[in-house]
Amino acid sequence: MKPALMCAILFCFILLYGNAQSQHKLVKIWETDSVLKVPESVIFDAKNKVLYSANIDGEPWGRDGKGSIGKIGLDGKIIASEWVTGLNAAKGMGIHNGKLYVADLDVIVVIDIAKGAITDRIAVAGAEGLNDVSIDRKGTIYVSDSKTKKIHQVKNGKSSIVIEDLKGPNGVLAVNDDLYLVDAGTFNKLENGKLKQIADGMEGGTDGIEHVGNGEFIISCWAGSVWYVYADGRKDHLLDTREQKINSADIGYDPVKKIVYIPTFFKNSVAAYQLQ
Repeated sequence: MKPALMCAILFCFILLYGNAQSQHKLVKIWETDSVLKVPESVIFDAKNKVLYSANIDGEPWGRDGKGSIGKIGLDGKIIASEWVTGLNAAKGMGIHNGKLYVADLDVIVVIDIAKGAITDRIAVAGAEGLNDVSIDRKGTIYVSDSKTKKIHQVKNGKSSIVIEDLKGPNGVLAVNDDLYLVDAGTFNKLENGKLKQIADGMEGGTDGIEHVGNGEFIISCWAGSVWYVYADGRKDHLLDTREQKINSADIGYDPVKKIVYIPTFFKNSVAAYQLQ
């Protein structure tokens, strides 16, 4: 065999082997009892070593006062299925300076974590269907509106529009000074007021985003699909529960232990998976 041909074959083998080795997967650790009330979102609180679930309970967009926040131990035991009540269609959450911020139709509900009580409701001008929340290191709140197809930001209690005329925005995530979002099957970075697409082809209602480091992310789709997205846009399909009709809504993530927390929506539970 000619040396050049041998080198080419060896290079292809290394390339294919490297790609195979880079394949990530999720291994299930536990699942809570099915006593949560339609959990749409889950967030990991590293300081208090617990999880919070945003429970819709009533209509997905209903102003019915049935929404609540659940509290879950890191062992999967339910601490309180309704730790804080008095919300409507509670969805995405963010944590900043001891406060839990929850998207709730047209307001962001502020909960004092230590007190376990609602302390404020921040109105978002023109909002109709607030969905996901992320807070940057400066305290700026970003929130998506899936009904009006916009992303808002809130500074010092005042809201403004970051970008509009989207197709189906949901998950938002602030990482350092960058903002990422999912929009109708695509994963994007906001640059100079415009979307720069990183990946696409994620059907089923792109929902939650979590950063795992090195420009790589985990993205969930509400219908029951979870993806690992590399910085160059390549994807690993980590989980597919669509045939079982098990949803995977707005995920949470423990970056130290590399555990992904998935709310199952109509199955009324949260499941934990080890990322490998």
